[in-house]
Amino acid sequence: MIRSIAAGLAALVLGVSGAAAQAPDTENDPREPRVFESRGEVTANGQRVRYRAIAGETFLRDENGQATAAIFSTSYIREGVSDPRTRPVAFIFNGGPGSASLWLHMGVFGPVHLVLPSEAEDDGAAPYDIRSNPHTLLDQADLVFIDPVGTGYSRALGEADPAQFWGVNEDARSIGQFIRIWLTENRRWNSPKYLMGESYGTTRIGALMNEMELGWNNVAFNGVVLISVVMEMANARPDNPLGLTGLLPGYAATAWYHNRVDRAEWSNDFNAFLRDARDFATDEFLPVLLRGHDVDEARFNAAAVRMAELTGLSESYLRSSNLRVPLSRFRTEILREQGLSVGRFDSRFAGQEPDSLRENPEGDPSGYGISAGYTAAMREHYTRNLGVDIADTYVTLGGVRNWNWNAGEAGGNNSYLNTSVWLERAMRQNSDLRVLATNGIYDLATPFFGTEMTFNQRGYDPSRVTLTYYEAGHMMYLHHPSIEQLARDVREFVAAGNR
Repeated sequence: MIRSIAAGLAALVLGVSGAAAQAPDTENDPREPRVFESRGEVTANGQRVRYRAIAGETFLRDENGQATAAIFSTSYIREGVSDPRTRPVAFIFNGGPGSASLWLHMGVFGPVHLVLPSEAEDDGAAPYDIRSNPHTLLDQADLVFIDPVGTGYSRALGEADPAQFWGVNEDARSIGQFIRIWLTENRRWNSPKYLMGESYGTTRIGALMNEMELGWNNVAFNGVVLISVVMEMANARPDNPLGLTGLLPGYAATAWYHNRVDRAEWSNDFNAFLRDARDFATDEFLPVLLRGHDVDEARFNAAAVRMAELTGLSESYLRSSNLRVPLSRFRTEILREQGLSVGRFDSRFAGQEPDSLRENPEGDPSGYGISAGYTAAMREHYTRNLGVDIADTYVTLGGVRNWNWNAGEAGGNNSYLNTSVWLERAMRQNSDLRVLATNGIYDLATPFFGTEMTFNQRGYDPSRVTLTYYEAGHMMYLHHPSIEQLARDVREFVAAGNR
């Protein structure tokens, strides 16, 4: 297990949005929110925890009191707590934009979880292994899993246009409204509060800092947990020098995992190898890219040689590409001789390509290798354990489109959005706000070095920022040792804020 504490944070998008938009339901809106309540028990961190589960809708309303959207959420509230001021509550969501919260719900934090093969194997077909989750955070905090509009069972209501919820600021406003309603209905305004998000969910956390922390009617959070961080998009985009720099140590880690480098040069020391990859990325690679034609041939060639040693790509390939290797090309090139491509979300995964001449991979083996299991597990848990009697389509991922990336001072469009400026400012204005940023070493969608580039900026207080690393990918909880470590790290993070 690779683990480190450092000054920093960061994030990037799942990059999926493709299904048809959800049309407003003008005829079948329920008069009241649909809510399903049950009770359960789980052993969490060695403690037996009894909890109340509430799975159901919360209506968002406009200034005239008209319901505009139904946000579906699942809350787990520990029973027997006498003083809610000592009991934290965590609001949890995934990313996309357009993803329901099933990944974090069934992957790591909920009381029931899906167990998939640890070593990057396909999930196959049902039946899947769904068990009580010893890693759930219910011993430390109450949990609220949120599905944004257009995901899960959440939807626009009446005449409301779903597009009014689909954008950086629009999404933050709707989730912020939901959180305020939840705190009021559950009388939890004076409880410690945490936000936990994955991928675009970390981008959303930055936007929520602007929506909820930075104003007179604010909600101050005790901490945020950023899982697979993407807040400063330029550091994760594979089409510009900064993005390529952020990716390069991830390319190197992938090459090491698939035995494409000479490990003996580093005496089989993976940490030393990654230190060299980081140093090369910032000290040699980025300057060569930025100087372009001004770099003399000897320096360019030296960079090509070193990059080949670190990434497993051939010197001739790197020279031909001018050292610029976009992510899709790397994924097909690194194992081309075997007819395989590696995963974007988790480069430990390798999938068979139709031929060995492709420039872009046919799909993402780290995506299609897990999606069926998670969807089945979430629906099974809802219907069999929580008694959710809803026949609507459950949207796992891809239920939104035409996302509005214009976010004012945080920048425009997907390429250069930077919501970390709002987190940085919130930390200046809230002295108790702490950050835990978790990173999968084999995550090429939100690369770990891009996160480091963001949180190494001097505007952040390093004493309140913790970075952790796992020998897994974007969903590090697929890897059994990593889920155990991730759960410990988050549990310790929450406990430290409650002392």
